Amino acid sequence: MTDTARPDGGRAALAGFVTNRLGRATPRPAPVKTASPAGKSAAQNFENLPGYRELKLQRQAADLIGLGNPFFRVHDAKAGATTRIDQKSFTNFSSYDYLGLNGHPRVSNAAREAIEAYGTSASASRVVAGERPGHISLEQALAEHYQSEGCVVMVSGHATNVTTIGALLEAGDVIFHDALSHNSIVTGAQLSGAQRRSFAHNDLDALETLLQSTRHEHRRALIVVEGLYSMDGDAPDLAGLVALKKRYDAWLMVDEAHGLGVTGRTGAGLFEHCGVDPKEVDIWMGTLSKTLSTCGGYICGPIALIEYLKHSAGGFVYSVGMSPPLAAAAEAALAVMHAEPERVERLRQNGTLFLATAKKLGLDTGFSLGLAVVPIIVGDSLKAVTLSDRLFRRGINVQPIIHPAVPERASRLRFFLTSEHTPDQIRDTVNAVAEELAAIDKGGSLIEQLLAKRV
Repeated sequence: MTDTARPDGGRAALAGFVTNRLGRATPRPAPVKTASPAGKSAAQNFENLPGYRELKLQRQAADLIGLGNPFFRVHDAKAGATTRIDQKSFTNFSSYDYLGLNGHPRVSNAAREAIEAYGTSASASRVVAGERPGHISLEQALAEHYQSEGCVVMVSGHATNVTTIGALLEAGDVIFHDALSHNSIVTGAQLSGAQRRSFAHNDLDALETLLQSTRHEHRRALIVVEGLYSMDGDAPDLAGLVALKKRYDAWLMVDEAHGLGVTGRTGAGLFEHCGVDPKEVDIWMGTLSKTLSTCGGYICGPIALIEYLKHSAGGFVYSVGMSPPLAAAAEAALAVMHAEPERVERLRQNGTLFLATAKKLGLDTGFSLGLAVVPIIVGDSLKAVTLSDRLFRRGINVQPIIHPAVPERASRLRFFLTSEHTPDQIRDTVNAVAEELAAIDKGGSLIEQLLAKRV
C-alpha cells in the first residue's frame, strides 16, 4: 500500500514533515516498502536513495496544507526587478541582476556579435579547441579590475571554487574557511584531501586561535572567505584577514561572487569597501552570473597561479571552454559597470531603504549591511515557506531559505535587491512582509492549526 492509500497517510506525512523540520522527537511513520521496477533490485531502485522518501513527504505535506511549490517556477520574461510567471507580473526579489545589466543593449549586442563571429560554443576544452579572442579579452579586463597579473575564466562558478581549491591543496596542507562558506568552497576543500578547519562566521579571533594552534602542523595553508555572504548580506574585515595571512604564512582567497558590483563606492568589490590594496589578496575568485549577467567563474591572481590552473585544474583542462557570446556579454557588462557608477549608487540606496524600512517594522534582518542581500529571518521552515507563498499570492516573488541550507532556527526569506527596484516597490514589499508575518503569528501555532484544519 502506498503512502497516499493509507488511511492516516496525509496526517502522518504532515506530522512527520513538520516535526522533523522543528527538530522535535515525535516519531515519524515507519518506512513503507515500495515495489522495485521489474528487473530492478532494491539497490537499483532510485526511490531507495537516502532522502528521497523525505522529499516525497515534504511534497505531500505542502500539497495538504495548500502551499504552492516556491521552487522551479517558470518565468515568461526576463527576470529583473520585475518578472512574469504564468502570465502574471511580479515584483521580483529572487534574481542576482544587481545592476540591471541582464538585457542591457550593450551587453546583448556584444553577445549577438560574438554569435555571428564564433557561434554559440567553444566546442571543446580551450586546451584542445584553442582560444577565442573573447576569452582573452575578458580575462584581461578582469585582471585589470583586480590589478592582478592574470586571470582564467571557467564555465561554472561552483566548479571554479571546487577545481581551484582541489588543484592547489592536497594531503599535508590545511584550509581555513568561514563557517558560513558556500557549498563550492566546502566541497573543494573536502575533495582536495587537505585538512579542513572552519571558524565562526566573520570571527577573526577564532581564526587566529586556529592558526596559532594548527598552522605549524601543515605545509601550505589557505584562508577562504566570501566578499559578501549570500545568505546574510554581510562582509568580512579584509585588512584583518590580510594581516593574519601574512603573520601565519598562508594564502588568502576571497570569493567575490556576490561582492562584485555591490561592495565599494564604485562596486569594485571588497578591496574597495575595506580600503585595501587588491594585490594584498593572493586569489580573487568570482562568478559571472550575478552582476555580470552571464554564467561562469573566474580566478585572478599572480601569473604563476593562472598558468598552473590552466594546465592542472580539472575543471578547466577537461571542461569545454566558455561560450563565446557569454564571454563577450560578461566583458561588456563589466565595462558598463565601470562606465555607469550611478547604478551602484542606486543599488546602495535601495538596499539602505529596504534595511531601514524592515528594521522600523521590527523585522529581523540578521547581520545584513543593506547592500544587495537582505534576509528576513522568521525562525522555522514551515513559516518561511508559508510567508513566501502568501507574498507570491500578493504579486511578490521571493524565495524561502530553509533547513538544511540554513539551521532551522535561521530559516528566512532572502531578498536580492537590484538598482532597478523602485522605492515604492521596496516599501510595499516590506510592508507586505510585516502584514503577512503578523497574520501568521496571530493565528497561533501554525503547525497545530494546519494539522487540525487541513488534514
